[in-house]
Amino acid sequence: MSVEEVRFGLVGYGAWGARHAAAIEKTPAGTLAAIAAPSPESRARAEKDHPDVETYADFHGLVALEELDAIVVATPNHLHAAVVRAALQAGKHVLAEKPLANSLEEARALEELARQKERLLFVGFELRFSDLWGGVKRIVDEGEIGDPRYLLVELWRRPYRQGAGGWRYDINRVGDWILEEPVHFFDLARWYLEKLGNPVSIYARASSVQPDHPELQDNFSAILRFPQGAYAVITHTLAAFEHHQTVKVSGSRGSVWASWSGATDRDSHPTSSLRVSKGEEVTAIELKRPTGELADLEDEIARVVEAIQLGAPPAASGVDGVWSVALCEAAQESIRRGAEVSLEALGF
Repeated sequence: MSVEEVRFGLVGYGAWGARHAAAIEKTPAGTLAAIAAPSPESRARAEKDHPDVETYADFHGLVALEELDAIVVATPNHLHAAVVRAALQAGKHVLAEKPLANSLEEARALEELARQKERLLFVGFELRFSDLWGGVKRIVDEGEIGDPRYLLVELWRRPYRQGAGGWRYDINRVGDWILEEPVHFFDLARWYLEKLGNPVSIYARASSVQPDHPELQDNFSAILRFPQGAYAVITHTLAAFEHHQTVKVSGSRGSVWASWSGATDRDSHPTSSLRVSKGEEVTAIELKRPTGELADLEDEIARVVEAIQLGAPPAASGVDGVWSVALCEAAQESIRRGAEVSLEALGF
């Protein structure tokens, strides 16, 4: 592989797949070389948007292309595992949208396959690349607030888009709505508190505002216990308006508060803030780059290219993807039992 260029194949060309394509084309050392989309409508849109890029109806033909270095998987959730597996078996590096798979068993198998094939497996936790949410990580890691003791991640947002063919509202394809949204926040919690070690247990509750679809849990809250007495609260509602996300961390010597607000999750002109306190002194931290889902995706693609060129480990790896799926499954188990679930008992 040339270190000057990373050639991508993209599987999936829905709303988010199209964003991936645009992000790849904005990356100086990245080239979008092929797109696979099953529906004629999606392929026609891809061909219109990217007339010089070859398109495929079947992802198997795309992943077999020798000239590709990496595959981006931006399909509905239930297809992630099959596409990631085929791409790894074809010897390609992979960036898989979250969740890595719809089950822990599948996620573990994919992470193991990536190690066997000696390929890089990236998981699409783009919030890690944000100047805002990454700023929280820097503040915690540099010890500005002392030892972290409490973490809150809260999301208030409007209902989900249906997705192509209504897949996001089909439990057999989406997996569940914990895998669709809180999977991001479980990853943030582990990332922010990683110096304490991995979480040891989870207690979760959920409810639906849809009488005909109680399996689609619009409201969700969980408490993750970490070593040394620290804990994280993950909570969201998908039955509200606009899109507002908050992260708060309190430590032994201070605290940090990050917030993001927009009309939608893909608002190009959001408002955001990052503030840190030490005692009664509160300081606003200037954000150096635009923040938001679209800007974060562009930064993620650039980091994927850099990691492939340098042979560096992924910023969000297959192991991170496995952990997040595990926490989603454990949360569902806690909801079913109405009790706290030990992660050690589940093999972690």
